Amino acid sequence: MGLTFEIAEGGFLDIDITITGPDGAVIHKGERESSGIYTFSAPTSGRYTYCFSNKMSTMTPKVVMFNLEIGEAPNKNAGDNDEEANHNNLENMIKELGATLKTVKNEQEYMQVRDRIHRAINESTNSRVVMWSIFEASVLLVMTLGQVYYLKRFFEVQRVV
Repeated sequence: MGLTFEIAEGGFLDIDITITGPDGAVIHKGERESSGIYTFSAPTSGRYTYCFSNKMSTMTPKVVMFNLEIGEAPNKNAGDNDEEANHNNLENMIKELGATLKTVKNEQEYMQVRDRIHRAINESTNSRVVMWSIFEASVLLVMTLGQVYYLKRFFEVQRVV
């Protein structure tokens, strides 16, 4: 069994995760994780629980992208003749190709999530730079007008009557 997750949006991009087996035993517990890949073999059959918790920051909702893969148990039957061995070999190669395609698909989804996160960060940084530039330009304009006014008043001739 395997679990891959990534926090796409919200807060500091961290979340708590707990993986529990069918007997109630905790297989994995992680705190404040932003992404992870966990693979383990299931010793017993039953319902495994994956729990994502946002208790440390309940004010900010989070978007969690995750992928769950359940593999098959290895087949230990040995073929008696060559034709059955070739058939099993071909079947194993097809299964391996399918698993590789799933891995490629998962990596593409992971890259899309990372691209979305980095695009949001870049757009946020860009908007902050634009706002700071507008602020600097307005301060420069106000300082220029203030200096012109000050110099004009400094060089005015005052008459005393």
